[in-house]
Amino acid sequence: MERWVQSCRRELLDRCLLWNERHLRHALREYEEFYNEHRAHQALAQAAPLRAVPDPNTDPAAIVNPNVRRRDRLGGVLHEYSHAA
Repeated sequence: MERWVQSCRRELLDRCLLWNERHLRHALREYEEFYNEHRAHQALAQAAPLRAVPDPNTDPAAIVNPNVRRRDRLGGVLHEYSHAA
């Protein structure tokens, strides 16, 4: 739990100006979803807790020209990256 609090503080709370409790709760919900579904975790071989590790990409064309999309969350404080179809 201490690591989660440290990560939340370092990656979210130190970078945001929160206006009220409602805004804080919204930001924490967004961070929780980001943390569990998108953020890479070293202990899980760079996977997220609620997402399996993707299969390695062996297609030479996809390796040379990767098509990656970025989604900003919380006004750009958090970034999610994914392969575009």
